[in-house]
Order: sequence, then structure tokens, then C-alpha cells
Amino acid sequence: MKKILTTTLMVLVTSFAMAQTVVPKDMAEAEVRKVDKEAKKVTLKHGPIKNLDMPGMTMVFQVRDEKLFDKLAAGEKIKFTAEQLQGAFVVTDVEKAEAK
Repeated sequence: MKKILTTTLMVLVTSFAMAQTVVPKDMAEAEVRKVDKEAKKVTLKHGPIKNLDMPGMTMVFQVRDEKLFDKLAAGEKIKFTAEQLQGAFVVTDVEKAEAK
């Protein structure tokens, strides 16, 4: 009985972990307009952000993970994810956009 419970638990944990890695990122496209590392903010001219139900516009986002600034430079085209955290819009991930 103990072996069955242990096996069942392992299958459930593995299934949960796999489900978490399969979820695709829904990234928005943007052009970086301004980077302000000191204020931990970036201004983006972005397309629609589906998870926030937000149309395209130019706006300022917070950047809480300072490592993301390495991927941000004014004039660059990027793909990014953002979330609303504690009432602020925050960039949570950044990738360089592929050249078209």
C-alpha cells in the first residue's frame, strides 16, 4: 500500500511539473523607446498585451529584475511579457525580436 501511494504521489508531482513547462509564453512585441536604469523603468511602444487585455500604446513599465536591463536598449525591437503586480505594470521577461 505504501509503495502504491508513493508511486501515485510521484506521478502527480511529475505531471504537475510537466504541465508547468508546457504552458507557452504569450509575448507582446515592442520597440524600446527609453531605458531608465536608475528609476528601474523602461518606456515601450508595444502591441497588444493579451494577458493584460491591453491594446497597443506607448507607456512606462517598471523593471524589478535588474538583469533584464541587459536586454533593453533604446531603439531595439523586443518581445516581452508583463504583469500587473501590486498595482504597477511590470516587465517580467524580455527577448530580442527576430529580424524580419
